[in-house]
Amino acid sequence: MKKISLFFAIVIASFSTFAQGNDPAAKKILDAVSAKFKSFKGVQANFTLKNEDEKGKVLGTKKGTVAMKGNKYKVNITGQEIFCDGVTVWTYDKSANEVTITKADNGASTLTPQKLFTNFYDKDFLYKLNGEKKEAGKTVQEIEMTPVDKTKLFHKVYLQVDKATSTLYSTKVLDKNQNRFTYTVNSMNGKVALADASFTFDKKKYPGVEEIDLR
Repeated sequence: MKKISLFFAIVIASFSTFAQGNDPAAKKILDAVSAKFKSFKGVQANFTLKNEDEKGKVLGTKKGTVAMKGNKYKVNITGQEIFCDGVTVWTYDKSANEVTITKADNGASTLTPQKLFTNFYDKDFLYKLNGEKKEAGKTVQEIEMTPVDKTKLFHKVYLQVDKATSTLYSTKVLDKNQNRFTYTVNSMNGKVALADASFTFDKKKYPGVEEIDLR
């Protein structure tokens, strides 16, 4: 669970927005991705999270889903569920049958799946457009990002944007141990109706669950 949370924390830090004065072609693409995502009222996406070592050997792969509505979200990945109603976050560990409860923090560096798709305007990164390539039958535009702050846990981030839809296709993060974490969006629906109740943890549905309240 810690590795998954660390990956998202790294990605969120990278998506906190980007430095001004960078490649205008890359900025135009990122602006389009942000605008497209903000036009969605309810989003359901399927994704794959892959971890590789510096030689490209796959260390692990997990599949999951994420639902998003406004500042609410629910992530379901192998062995773990994360709920957020915009005020409270519940992180459920299936193997331990325990849920950790924390306050939601919507600050610039906070973990929220929404920031995987939008909020691209900080001052912490140098970025450039590397060009186009084919991935899984799609034409994707790759943007390379380098953090200005060398104390960050990662040294490079590669974003791939689906050119036809202006949506995020994948994010690859290279940490300082040369491990690679790749988040790939397999499908996305921006027209789903999502009930607010689906973003709240209902302990009645998890018999015997242990609650760890850190609020």
